[in-house]
Order: sequence, then C-alpha cells, then structure tokens
Amino acid sequence: MSIARTEAAAKPLPGASAKDRKPTFRPEVQGLRALAVLMVVAYHVWLGRVSGGVDIFLLVSAFLLTLSFVRKAEAGHPFGLLAHWLHLFKRLLPAAVVVILGVLAGTWLILPQSRWPQVLDQAWASLLYSQNWLLADTAVDYYAQDHAGASPLQHFWSLSIQGQVFILWPLIFAGAAGVLALVRRVPACAGLTYRGLLALVFGAVFAFSLAYSVEQTATNQAYAYFDTRARLWEFALGSLLALALPYLKPARALRVVLGWAGLAAMLSCGLLLTVDRSFPGYVALWPLLAGAAIISAGQSGSRYGVDRILSSKPLVALGDNSYALYLWHWPVLVLALAATGVEAPNLVQGLAIAGASVVLAVLTTRFVEKPLRDWHWPKRQAWRTAVVIVACGAVLAGPVAIWQTTLTAEESATAAQPRELTPGAAALTPGNAAAPAPDARIIPGPAALDNDWAGIQAPCVGANATADPILEGCRQELPDGEVTKRIVVLGDSHSQQYLGALAPIAAARGWELVTLLMPACRFGAESETRNAECNAYNRASSAYVLEHRPDAVFTVASLTHEEAPFETEVPAYLDGVRPFADAGIEIVGIRDNPRFTFNMPECVQRNGADAHECSVPLEESLADPSPLEGYRGTVDGLHLMDLSDFICARGICPGVVGNVYVYKDDNHLTRTYVETMIPMFEERLLGATGWK
Repeated sequence: MSIARTEAAAKPLPGASAKDRKPTFRPEVQGLRALAVLMVVAYHVWLGRVSGGVDIFLLVSAFLLTLSFVRKAEAGHPFGLLAHWLHLFKRLLPAAVVVILGVLAGTWLILPQSRWPQVLDQAWASLLYSQNWLLADTAVDYYAQDHAGASPLQHFWSLSIQGQVFILWPLIFAGAAGVLALVRRVPACAGLTYRGLLALVFGAVFAFSLAYSVEQTATNQAYAYFDTRARLWEFALGSLLALALPYLKPARALRVVLGWAGLAAMLSCGLLLTVDRSFPGYVALWPLLAGAAIISAGQSGSRYGVDRILSSKPLVALGDNSYALYLWHWPVLVLALAATGVEAPNLVQGLAIAGASVVLAVLTTRFVEKPLRDWHWPKRQAWRTAVVIVACGAVLAGPVAIWQTTLTAEESATAAQPRELTPGAAALTPGNAAAPAPDARIIPGPAALDNDWAGIQAPCVGANATADPILEGCRQELPDGEVTKRIVVLGDSHSQQYLGALAPIAAARGWELVTLLMPACRFGAESETRNAECNAYNRASSAYVLEHRPDAVFTVASLTHEEAPFETEVPAYLDGVRPFADAGIEIVGIRDNPRFTFNMPECVQRNGADAHECSVPLEESLADPSPLEGYRGTVDGLHLMDLSDFICARGICPGVVGNVYVYKDDNHLTRTYVETMIPMFEERLLGATGWK
C-alpha cells in the first residue's frame, strides 16, 4: 500500500485543529503525500503514464515508520509488535475492504462476465496483501493505455508491497535491539548505538536490493516492477533518511534550494522518464532523491521555502485523505472508462473522475477510517482488535467466496452441455450453414475463457533438446507409438492457437510436434520491422530447424495488423522459409485469422451473440486477394492453407459461431473453437500437402 498512514503522521483528519496534532507531526510531509497522490491521479487520468509518485509514498512510509520505532527505542519504550501490527491493520483494512466491495459492485454492473474471475482473484490477493505477486506471476501490463481494459484492483500491488514491509520492518527494529543488547557486552562494540546498527542493516538492505533491482529490471522488468525484493531498497532509503535526519542541518538558504529542487524533480519525473519501463532499477532514484530532498529541507523558516506550500491547509487536509484517494482513483477511472467506452478521458471527463474520487475518499475517511480509529472498545485488549480485523476480512471474503462458487457452478453446467448443442465451426460447413444454432449456453463459459489457450507443455529433451538459451521455451509432444512425421511449429501465439487442432491430429497420426514460439514474433527472416529480440529468436529457430531436419515446419504466413486491422504478407517470410525448402523440409503456411479493434467476447457479453456491433465485415480485417496468393509457386515445398471460411461466414466475422466463442480477445482464437475445426483443418492440411 503506497499511501497508508503510519504512526508518526496519520492521526490527523480533515478539520483537525493544530492542538489535535502530535508534537512530532510534520505538516510538510503530509503535504508531500498530498502532492504525490495528486501526481498519481493526474498521470493516470490524463497522461496514461506512471508518475513516480508511488515510489515517494514508499520512501515516506518507511521514513515515518522508522522515526516512530527509533523514538520508542531511544525512550526505552517496548515495541509491542503484536499490538502494533493489530493496530496498523485495523486502520488499513476497513477502507480497503470498502473500496474492494465497491469495485465488486461496479464489476457486476459494468464489466463483462469474462473479466469477473480475474477481479475476484485479485480481490482475494488485495485482501491478503499479495496482489503484487499475483500481478508479477501474470506479468500484467499495468501501463497499458487502454485503462478501460485494466483490472480495477491492479493498483493494490503497491499496497501489498507496503503491507509486507510493514510486517518485516518492525522485525528488523526488534532484531536490531536484541543484537545491540548482546554486542554491547563486547568492549570493542561498546560505543555502537541503535541508530548506527540500524544504519548498517538498512545500508546492506539498500545495497543488495538495489543491485537485485537493477539486474532484474534489465532482464525481466515486467516481473521486477511488482517484486517486493526489487523494492526493498526504496524503503531502506527512507529508513536511512530517518536515521540521518538529526545530523542533517542545512542552512536556511540550502533548505530553500533543496525543497524547490526536490519539488521540480518530483513533478517532472513522469514526464521526462519512461517510469513504466525503467523502474524499479536505479532510475527510481530520481523521484526518491527528490522526495528525500524535500524531507531534508523540512521547515525552512523562510517565506520562500517550498514547505510554505506543502504545509498549507488544503494540502495537509488532502494528505489526511491521501490513502483513501489512492484506493478510489484507479477503480473509478477504470470503471468509468469501461462504462462509457471512452479510451482516454478529456479534461472535463478527467475532472469528473478525479472529483468523484476525492468525494469518495473524503466520505471513506470521514465515515469509515475515523470512526474505527476513534473506537475505544478494540483498543482495550489485543483480541478485540483482532476481532475487528477478522470481521473486516469476513465482510469481503463472504461475497467473494459466494460469487466464485456461483461462477464455478455455472461453468460446470456450461461445460456439461451435449456437444451437439455447441457445434462451433461445424455450423459453417455446407450441410449446416443454413441451420439455425440451437439454444444453448455459449462455450467456453466466461470463467474459463481467459485460460482457453491451446499448447503443449513437455520441455524438449533427448533428440529435440537445444543448448541455445534463447530457445529455452522449446516444447515437444511425442506420439504413443511409432513416429511417422516430425513437425516443428514456428512463430507466435497465432501459430500456438492452431495447436488446438494440429496437436490432436498429430497424436492420431503418429506425428511428433516441437514448438518454438515467442509472443508477438511472427516467423520470418531478419527484418527491421521486428525488434532485436524477435530477430534473434527467429535466427535461433531457423538454426534449430536446419540442425534437427524435421519433415516439415508449420507457420502463419500472413499478418493481420493491430493499428488498422488489415492483412499483409509477413515481413521477409519467403526469405525465412526458403532455407528450409533448400534443405528438403516442407513448409505449411496458414493464413492469419481476423483481428479487431475491440475485445470480441466482451462485445458479445455486452450486446448479445447476434449483435451487429460484434459482427465485422471480412474486408475490414482480411485482404482480397489473400497475401498467400503472392506466395504460390515461389518456393518449392511451401504448402498454403486458408481456413477463413470456417472463421467468417458469408463475408461477416462474428464473435460466436455454433454457440462457441470464436475469439478469446481481439485477435486470438479460443482453443475450444479451434478444436471444433479439427475435421476441416485436417482435410485442408492433407489436401494442401498431399500427406497420407
């Protein structure tokens, strides 16, 4: 959680008077939090970018937490870790639960059914402070411009990391106190102070975590962004700042310069840096050092200091509501865009979204956070606080569990339908083309649609193994009996989707399959239209084929485009397959499937299977004549296939055929639909190749 209050700064609420504030309260830090949350909201709503504001929240939270525990240690007060954790999560959970319940209501009212399972899974992860690991494992693109297609709970990744650190950091404080008591008995360590020991510990955390973060950001940035281990150094920097603060006594003029320089760096970070693609590596030092400069400037005592702005009543009041504002702004944005169909809000729409978020934040703080924080009954005994925490969790867990159980039951009923009710592509065969589809549930059910991918899972071993690390994703599927043919599948997810038909046919005919697939990397010779990683993968794939000499390779030979759906030849396709032909290896090139500008199953769920909004003219996606016609006769052994007549019917490409979803998104065929194409796929494949 990136904006959760900590002990040292969070007591005040909107309207609190100065006498209600703790003596240790730092208004400029509260104003810094307010400014940071405004940056997060503005960048998300209007710029579609990441601001670096969340990183400042991580710094501030560790800074305040460290001040609180060091103050306790130096005053000789017990840490009371259990009471601390119970008190902390009693403050944090109620607002989070209210927001998640609001998201669930908005999901049921606005989002299509295929997105419900994802939101429910993330509701559990958000409640249990594990959202960051869920997103890391699924490598979610948190920065996609299409926020209407994002999860309304994605922003809980930072709340989860912070919750994990809020458990870990007190253990470090307590452990350091215990170690200090032991080492002080050693004469050489008699002068070691608690601050000094903590500085050593957090210095080590900073160094090791930053090194890990830099390495992971360079090699696996999508995962690293959500990885707690790659973020610990940001918290460690906040702790080091808190430890050093008593020794940092810059002159008034320097405080003024530090404050304004920090503010300028903070506000410009998201504009000047590609935060979404370069964090959390060393580049994250930009916003963190900016925040550290502002905190170090502190109360400048100058009329020209930035603290005069940050300590102003409006910013301090907004800082008091910053946690709730962070919780609300993202789901309000996502659900508003999903409801209106707007891809990016204009100024007025954005102001409405931001305004609604502020109103919800103030209401949540006033009627949820404040009453529970001021409620004296739980404060008297630890078990009472635990009861409140469990009750908050149960308020959310109950509806989520019931909803998931209902979806599972509906999915089972959908999957149990007789196959004759869901013919899929068979409905487009000449004998069935005129027959109306029977009444039935559309398959796969919404809960299963997201994972309806074809593929083979066994890694390449033995004769199919490769030492090339770039091909570590090599997979194989061997027949039960004698191998009659060896086929390598090359390309991207559009080649993978046809394994729903090719794999069963191969198993029945004794063919061995090997897949060398890379997302968004269509197979062809080197081309400037591909990125360096894709070109390298295609070179390695080609070398693998020429080394292992299979009987044939399977490829997708045309390319439908994302920017303006239409179809062209695959760049350098013929140059890519010609070496195979020269080596006596046959090539199967299948035509690409249509691609759209919208999510097809979500369109069906909103408007119905027969809605014209979900039925796209074929000429808007596929070219006439087909690009495959230009390949004919150019390469010996190149066999071409076209199954578009079993995807689009009579010039229209619908979202549902024969009670089966054709697409799982805007461009990938469902495994279920491809499986209904097996007889037609086999007939076309054998007809094109002449294989027996």
